[in-house]
Amino acid sequence: MSPDHMSPEPLPTAPAGPAGSPGAPRHPGAAPLRFGYGTNGLTDLRLDDALALLADLGYDGVGLTLDHMHLDPLAPDLAARTRRVAHRLQALGLGVTVETGARYVLDPRRKHGPSLLDPDPDDRARRAGLLLRAVRVAADLGAHAVHCFSGTVPAGTDPDTAWKRLAEALAPVLDAATAAGVPLAVEPEPGHLLATLDDFHRLRHALGDPDALGLTLDIGHCQCLEPLPPADCVRAAAPWLRHVQIEDMRRGVHEHLPFGDGEIDFPPVLAALAATGYQGLTVVELPRHSHAGPRFAERSLPFLRRAATTAAPARATGDRGPGAVPAPPGGSRPPDVPRPAPRPAAPATPEGSTP
Repeated sequence: MSPDHMSPEPLPTAPAGPAGSPGAPRHPGAAPLRFGYGTNGLTDLRLDDALALLADLGYDGVGLTLDHMHLDPLAPDLAARTRRVAHRLQALGLGVTVETGARYVLDPRRKHGPSLLDPDPDDRARRAGLLLRAVRVAADLGAHAVHCFSGTVPAGTDPDTAWKRLAEALAPVLDAATAAGVPLAVEPEPGHLLATLDDFHRLRHALGDPDALGLTLDIGHCQCLEPLPPADCVRAAAPWLRHVQIEDMRRGVHEHLPFGDGEIDFPPVLAALAATGYQGLTVVELPRHSHAGPRFAERSLPFLRRAATTAAPARATGDRGPGAVPAPPGGSRPPDVPRPAPRPAAPATPEGSTP
């Protein structure tokens, strides 16, 4: 998601994934984690410059938000422009996931509008149409997933109606994702209708557990809102993981923070993620810091690599408990501070999307 520069808002065992799919569990330690950086945190750079920067810094891939300043999904010649980006990604050796959290790509006056929950069926169809375009772009780029979210519940709409609208609007998108062989990865977003892991499972059951429906897990959102610590959220979400976003965050405050500025103990989180065998990208999401994007991109990758290295002894010894591994140099939580688990869930922000 793509936050504006506003003050942070205080927030009032399952079957495995399809065999061979990008997020399907594999043998622990099968491959190292693959880190990416989101273009919504590099909005002051041309897309080609942003991709070159990430390749130079050593990132494995990019979370590409479809927006007017980069790959505009509504401008003419989308297929031709997508082919050029695909060639550039291949030349740079970057993997990609397609993200759809642009603020004003559909409506210049309404952030993240229209949504899949809007009362007007034509408005819902516009958002679904954007997701259909995103699926085509993802297939042409060879992306490992398409990210999306539910949206906030409109005023005057009861929750049951909102859930019905969401399932109906996503049905054709899931059909397209199935045909394209690209998983749709829904993100629980604080304050949205689909805000938590439990909400994801409600949608999954309502849709009949389609293979194309996966999960985007935002590690910061776990810290912010979920009742379990982030490492436990990773383990609980493992069968459905298709995309991961990562940043620091504080409990009860939906504000994406640079690593070390929040409360998350990252080594146990990365150890849990590696143990699932997740092979997709783990993408840094710092859109609030886009004004200094190159600097934060340069700092973030060494932090994650240190945290992943620190997590390795826990995987080797089988110690999977939250807080069992001290933070790496520059980490956000002192090693002698225990993490409570489980935690009571924090209430969601009324506006729903990242500020």
